[in-house]
Amino acid sequence: MSRPANKASSAGASVTDADAGPVAEALLPSAGLWRRLAALLYDAFLVAAIWMAFGFLLQFIVGPDTSQLVDGRVQTDPVLDVIVFLVEVGSAAGFYLWFWTHTGQTLGMIAWRIKAVSRAGGLMSVQQGVLRWGLAWPAFFLLGGGYLWRYVDANRDALHDKLSGTRVVLLPKGSRPF
Repeated sequence: MSRPANKASSAGASVTDADAGPVAEALLPSAGLWRRLAALLYDAFLVAAIWMAFGFLLQFIVGPDTSQLVDGRVQTDPVLDVIVFLVEVGSAAGFYLWFWTHTGQTLGMIAWRIKAVSRAGGLMSVQQGVLRWGLAWPAFFLLGGGYLWRYVDANRDALHDKLSGTRVVLLPKGSRPF
């Protein structure tokens, strides 16, 4: 059973659906900054929920007596602190990498009709995803400089997209996720 094609015109090209193929995705326009940041905010809530679930599980495993109050300051086990940090970084990386390499869209990106693709228009490779994820952190936390790069770039790409060989495109209205 085939689904009907949703015709939309974008950047002078006729695109039938989000899964029309790499060539069609390569022709889509770059997503705007506010749309990208809104999707990032949506995803931040999801990642925070994942962190809370892991925190609860870790607390269940190690018990509640791993912290103590000393001179008005909470002191925790340094080994446990490292484990929590690694779990948070690993789960956030896993969240983004799985979505980017399997569908090109996180849940926040689906809500805002944007998709992360390789420069050629297909799904990004794991190597591109790791590079993009690693470069996105400084792009955001250095006063958004990597994201603001899109205002001087000819293709309207953020700096971490340019360096990883990826881009974030705006999907036409009526396109279906996945």
